Amino acid sequence: MTTTDPVVEPAAGETKRRDETPDIHGDVTVDALELSDELAGGNAVAASADIAEYALRLGDDALILAQQLGEWISRAPELEEDVALGNIALDLLGHARSFLRYAGSFDGRSEDDLAFFRDEPEFRSAWIVEQPNGDFAQTIARQFVVSTYMFELYSGLRVSSDETLAAIAEKSLKEVDYHRDHAVQWMLRLAGGTQESRERIVRAIRDVWPYVDELFRDDDLIEGLSDVAVRPSTLREGFDAVVDTVFAEADLTVPTVAASSAGGRQGQHATPLGHILAEMQVLARRHPGASW
Repeated sequence: MTTTDPVVEPAAGETKRRDETPDIHGDVTVDALELSDELAGGNAVAASADIAEYALRLGDDALILAQQLGEWISRAPELEEDVALGNIALDLLGHARSFLRYAGSFDGRSEDDLAFFRDEPEFRSAWIVEQPNGDFAQTIARQFVVSTYMFELYSGLRVSSDETLAAIAEKSLKEVDYHRDHAVQWMLRLAGGTQESRERIVRAIRDVWPYVDELFRDDDLIEGLSDVAVRPSTLREGFDAVVDTVFAEADLTVPTVAASSAGGRQGQHATPLGHILAEMQVLARRHPGASW
């Protein structure tokens, strides 16, 4: 997985030669970087089996959501949103790379191996990130839930006894703070806009809410990583506080809906993930080992 580097302007006191012609494709090779170089404070120590499984959960959430948001590029309701959602997707892709690379250190698999050559039951993503984009309101409602959850998660993970997880969380938290703010502003804008936009965001909230509960469920893996992982159930209070504040300002109510059984953490997925993986993995599987 690769990302394009941002344009870097000359530093103070430097001038850019007019005859310089930058590579129009940019430098898209980042695989040469060591994990410890990418993550401040990360020591690139191999993960244990349980920590690798936990890192897979975090990496898969970010990876699948990044893939979903990338579909909005050239399709968003305004040009600025093409850029915003694309940038959020790239941030999440960076989080996924870090978590998956760390997970793969357990058994020698690369981040690309984990992203492109696992089958559906091997993924550990939560069902909410797998739900279809739907209309723009649907995507915003999903993004509001997930970014609010991730902000609480990374805030807690910064004090993990695992230095690599703590370093990834520290780096990622600043980006997720922006993701959450972006989603909040759109929640308010849609709820306070036209009758059509309000009806759509109300419907979107109702559609995504059955998948919220899965994000906050504790299980045996979490119990065994008490000083490493963040207990999901402890994040619910902070999540609910943000939801209550935003919903109060937008004059929205939390829908009363039954929670989905959702077994994504155990590799039990609904239909949408299969379609997402088919599109995401087709090139790597058809041309394994290819480079360009």
